[in-house]
Amino acid sequence: MRIVLGVGGGIAAYKVASLLRLFTEAEHEVTVIPTEAATRFVGVATWEALSGNPVSNSVFDAVESVNHVRLGHEADLIVVAPATADLLARAAAGQAGDLLTTTLLMAHGPVLFAPAMHTEMWQHAATQANVETLRSRGVTVLEPASGRLTGADSGPGRLPEPEVIFAAALALAEAAQAAEENPSPRTSLAGRSVTISAGGTREALDPVRFLGNRSSGKQGVALAAAALEAGATVRFIAAHMDIEPPAGVELVRVESALELREAALDAAVDSDVVIMAAAVADFRPAAVSDTKIKKVDGEDAPVIQLVRNPDILQELVERRNTHGGRQLVVGFAAETGDAQGDVLEHATAKLKRKGCDLLVVNQVGVGRVFGQDENSVVILSGHGAQPQPAAGSKADVAAAVMDRVASELTQHFPVA
Repeated sequence: MRIVLGVGGGIAAYKVASLLRLFTEAEHEVTVIPTEAATRFVGVATWEALSGNPVSNSVFDAVESVNHVRLGHEADLIVVAPATADLLARAAAGQAGDLLTTTLLMAHGPVLFAPAMHTEMWQHAATQANVETLRSRGVTVLEPASGRLTGADSGPGRLPEPEVIFAAALALAEAAQAAEENPSPRTSLAGRSVTISAGGTREALDPVRFLGNRSSGKQGVALAAAALEAGATVRFIAAHMDIEPPAGVELVRVESALELREAALDAAVDSDVVIMAAAVADFRPAAVSDTKIKKVDGEDAPVIQLVRNPDILQELVERRNTHGGRQLVVGFAAETGDAQGDVLEHATAKLKRKGCDLLVVNQVGVGRVFGQDENSVVILSGHGAQPQPAAGSKADVAAAVMDRVASELTQHFPVA
């Protein structure tokens, strides 16, 4: 695969040498384009030695091959790391002041940005607007990691680890290749609007810590991709995820269960299908500290009181039934067996309590489902149909769920 690796002018540029090595060891052909500022952190000689290719950031080099056009045309994938606030702004504005920004304007393949900057710069409204602009154009912008920054402070803004960027980049390229090889979408959900929640909610304890879960968001992303392929308009409510949502969705980002509830109830009003694939925390801390909770010598560990979060799935069903809505509501249940019953027994009872139309059930545990690429589920119906197993990759499971959704819509919620 031919990769263009753009390097922004931030101190995290030194980490990108490891990312370049991952690409070259996987036998990809990499052309590195550092910005002028980036070469003040890591020199051209390093990029040339690690890539095995000449390196330039000038549009006036290799003019005979029209380099600023050729590189974007030929690249199967463009990765920019670190993507500084300045570089994100220039890309969002469509500027073409150097070889990297002109190459981005000529890109024919997928583009991935891995941001790195100080927390306040990342959270600034201008940066967030630039990120949303890029995402709306189909560009993938990863969330920065949280942790120690250049100085003594910590927060979101660290460059994701090279292995994380590498995995996200290859997944993006594989998805683009699959879409190119299968350009004819199915139309079983054409004209339908589908809302999908995914990822794991985070319930704050203090400004640093939170209660969370192991959900990666992979199954939700696969569901969104399958819904788009089937012709649906997709609204995607993303809690914390290890991967980015697919291009083409209307993206709503949330963090806590209460934020997800508000987004889901708003979205359900004009949705034909609501799929609650997010792993929503059952409980949240009763009180959130304004300052970091510290351990103090001689004092006992703090006792954290929890309160129950609202049951979003059940509330969606109740609102639909009360207001005469016509949404097909699909729940997900991650279950473990215990002395009171096996996975399917617990799931069947949950389906009855929630009142949803379909419940997609999987057995979870250490090394199972969460974060994995494979899944095995059983689709239970609230309308009396026989349980339907589905297994394989998460894309395979998503396709099976969407086929079942389309069938249920036809039977119970036909287009008026």
